[in-house]
Amino acid sequence: MLPYWVEFFDELQNVRGRSLNTVLAYRRDLEVYENFVRIHKKNVDRIYDFLSKRNLSVRSQARVISSVRTYLRYCSRQGMKVPQMRQLRLPKVRVGLPKTITVSEFEKLYKACRVDDAYSTARNQVTLLLLFGVGCRVSELIALDVSDFSVTDGWLKILGKGNKERLVPLTKFLQDELESYLRKARPKLSRRKLRSIIINDRGNRPSRVDVWRWLQAWSKAAGFAESISPHKLRHGCATALLEGGADLRSIQVLLGHSSIQTTKIYTSVTRKKIREDMDKHHPLSGTRIDSDIDV
Repeated sequence: MLPYWVEFFDELQNVRGRSLNTVLAYRRDLEVYENFVRIHKKNVDRIYDFLSKRNLSVRSQARVISSVRTYLRYCSRQGMKVPQMRQLRLPKVRVGLPKTITVSEFEKLYKACRVDDAYSTARNQVTLLLLFGVGCRVSELIALDVSDFSVTDGWLKILGKGNKERLVPLTKFLQDELESYLRKARPKLSRRKLRSIIINDRGNRPSRVDVWRWLQAWSKAAGFAESISPHKLRHGCATALLEGGADLRSIQVLLGHSSIQTTKIYTSVTRKKIREDMDKHHPLSGTRIDSDIDV
C-alpha cells in the first residue's frame, strides 16, 4: 500500500468534503499508480507508456496523473520527499465539444418515456424535466430530497460537487409538474417514508444505474441510434439556454460550474450550429451561379 494511503483518503472525504464518487475515482487512479510503482519502482518517466498499454485514453491518462500529483503533494506536506512529482506532466488533452440533445429530440424522449402505469410515467417525465430543464447531474438528481423543493418560492436546492449548494429557479411549467408529481404520483410509488424526490421501481431512492437504465430504454423506444446520457441532457439544457439569449454567468450558476471557462465551451457549440444552419438554409448555400471574383 502507498504511504499515507488512509490519511490521504480521510482528508479527501472529511476535510476537503469530496463526494463519495470523487473519492472512489481517486482510489481507482491511485490503485493504477500503485500497480505501476510495484513494477517500475521509481522510474516515473515510464508511467506514460504504462498507461498507454492499459488502453487508457489521453483524457483518462491525464486524470490518473492529476490524481497522483494531488496525492504526492499531500505526501510532501507530511514531510515525505517526492522528487518524482517534478517529472509528472499532464498530457495535452484536446477539449472536444460536448454532445447535446436538441429540443425536438428531448420531446421525442419525453413521449417515449410513457409506460402503462400512470404514476411511473409521471416519475419518468419529472426525471427528464429535471435533467434537461435544470441541467442537473445524475448524482445531483438522485440526491434530491422533497425538502429541497420550495413550493412557495419556486426554487430547487441542489447539492453539487464538493458539497456546494446552489438554488435553481424553476420555470412555471416545471414547478407545476414537480408539485403535481409530488402530490399525486410519488405517494403511490412508495409506501415508505422516503426523503428522495425520485423513486425507483422498487420503491427506493434510485441509483445512477437506475437512471442510466431508464434512459437507455427510453432512447430505444424513441428510435435513437444510441442511448441519451444524463450529461447529454445537461449539455442540451445549457446550449438551449445560450441559444435562447441567456448570459454565460447565469448558465454557470445554473449548472454549478466553479469556473466560467467551463461554461464558455457552449459558445463553441452554438457557433457550430449557426454555421450548420447557414450552410443548410442560406439562399446562397450550394448555389451554382457563375462568379468572377476568382480572377
